[in-house]
Amino acid sequence: MKIIDKYIIKKVLYTFIFVVLIIVAIVAVIDLAEKMDKFARNNLDTVTILGYYSDFIPWIIGLVSPIMVFIAVVFVTSQMAARTEIIAILSSGVSFKRLLLPYFLASLIIAVFNFVLNGWVIPQSNRSRLAFEIQYLNKAYYFDQRNVHMQIEPNVYFYIQNYNVNTNTGYQFSLERFDHNRLVEKLTADNITWDSTKGKWTLRFWKKKRVDSIFSVGYRPTPESSRIGESMDTTLSITPTDFENEDRKFDGMTINELTDHIKKMRFRGASGVEAYEVERQIRFSSPFTIFVLVFMGVIVSSRKSRGGTGFQIALGFMLSFIFILFFMMSRTFAEAGSLSPVLAAWIPNITFTIISLVMYKYLNR
Repeated sequence: MKIIDKYIIKKVLYTFIFVVLIIVAIVAVIDLAEKMDKFARNNLDTVTILGYYSDFIPWIIGLVSPIMVFIAVVFVTSQMAARTEIIAILSSGVSFKRLLLPYFLASLIIAVFNFVLNGWVIPQSNRSRLAFEIQYLNKAYYFDQRNVHMQIEPNVYFYIQNYNVNTNTGYQFSLERFDHNRLVEKLTADNITWDSTKGKWTLRFWKKKRVDSIFSVGYRPTPESSRIGESMDTTLSITPTDFENEDRKFDGMTINELTDHIKKMRFRGASGVEAYEVERQIRFSSPFTIFVLVFMGVIVSSRKSRGGTGFQIALGFMLSFIFILFFMMSRTFAEAGSLSPVLAAWIPNITFTIISLVMYKYLNR
C-alpha cells in the first residue's frame, strides 16, 4: 500500500465518521424535541431517556451509513480535485482504476462494519428501543384480527375467534389434528389464557374429541371418544408474542432470527411475510450499496470545477436523494406484494451500478 492509498483511506474514514456524527446529532436533537412532551407526560427521568437514545443512535448510524459514505467520498474527492491533487495523481501515471483502489478499501472496512452492525449488533439494541416506544410513546396496541387460522405444527391447525393482548386470552379456541388428510382429533375451549408462571396455556370449559382415525394395519377405524373438563393446562408451539404488535418487529431481529421467523410465517400461512423478507434481503444488499455509491461518488466529484466544490457536493446530495427515493419505492412495492423482495432489495444497486458504469465511460475526468 502506497502513501497516497493511506492518505485517501484516512481522509474517507475520518470524513465519514465526522459526517455520521453530525447527522446523528441533528437527528437525535430533532427526535428529542419531538418526543419531549411524551417523556414529560410519562414522568421519565434523564437516565431512562439517555438509555433510550443509547439504543436509538446505533439504529440511526446503521440506517444512514451508506448515504453518509457517499457524501463523505464526494466531499473528499471534490476537495482533492479542487487542490489539483487528482490531476497530479493521474499525471504521475496512476490510472483511474488504480485510483479507485483506496476508495474501495475504505468502503470494504465500512461495509463489513455496516453488515455486522445491521445484522447482529443493532437488532439487540432495537429490542430495548422498540419495547420503550411501545410502553411510553406509541398508542396502546389492540390485536384486532378475527377468526385467526394458522398451522402451528405439521398437520396441526390452530383457530381462535379473537384475542385480547391485555389479558393474553383467546376466545372460541379450537385445535385440529389431521392424519392422512383425515381429522383425527379436535380440542375446543370457550377461552384460552396464557399462564406466565407455568409457561403454558390454560383452557377453560374444554372438550376433546377423538374422531375416527386409521390404523396402519388393515386401515380399520377406531370408535369416537370424547372428554370434557372445566380447566386444563397445555403446551402449544405458539405464545403471546405471536399476537404482539408486528409493526417493524423485524428491526429487533438478527439475520438468523429473520430467516427462522420467515420460515415460521410461511409455514403458518401468515400474512405480512414480505416485509420480513425485504428486510432480510436489505441486510445483505446494504454492504454492496456502499461500494456502488462510492464508485459513483468518485466519478461525479473527481473532475475539477471552476465553480469550486459546491456543485459536486450539491450533485452528490441530489443523487443520494434519488437513490433513497428509488429505494423506498421499491421497498413499498415489495411489502405490498407487487414486487419480489429479492428484486426490491437489489434493483437500486443494479440500476445505480449501470448508471455509474455509463458515467465512468462517458464523463470526462
